[in-house]
Amino acid sequence: MSGTTLEDLSRDECLRLVGLVAVGRIVYTRQALPAVELVNFALDHGDIVIGTDSGGKLAAGTRGAVVAFEVDSLDMAAHAGWSVTIVGYSLAVVDSEEITRLRRVGLHPWGPGEHDHFIRIAPTIVDGRRLAAKRLTGDDSARHS
Repeated sequence: MSGTTLEDLSRDECLRLVGLVAVGRIVYTRQALPAVELVNFALDHGDIVIGTDSGGKLAAGTRGAVVAFEVDSLDMAAHAGWSVTIVGYSLAVVDSEEITRLRRVGLHPWGPGEHDHFIRIAPTIVDGRRLAAKRLTGDDSARHS
């Protein structure tokens, strides 16, 4: 192994990778300052959906706001991994039929409390990168070890 490569990912690849993980970070504004929370989520028709408490800070801070959402996967030993950042508008889900449907998509809250409120983030900007170990051309030492 020698060095690393950094690859920009397509929107489709980013959304595929987002669908492989269950936990991400939402970045929003709270009291005019950036706030970050670790949340579990579901991918629903290309949108990020988060369940939260309707009276909580996250629900209040994301009503009709522009937010960022980030997920990643890292291999610490190999110094490799990927990261995807999504920026978009967050909207409260208010349609009762959609709320009923979202309760069935497998979004089960990990944290304590009532999670009676759904936030939908429609991706406007999707950006991702993958960092991978690079092999030297003709380096067959890995095959012989």
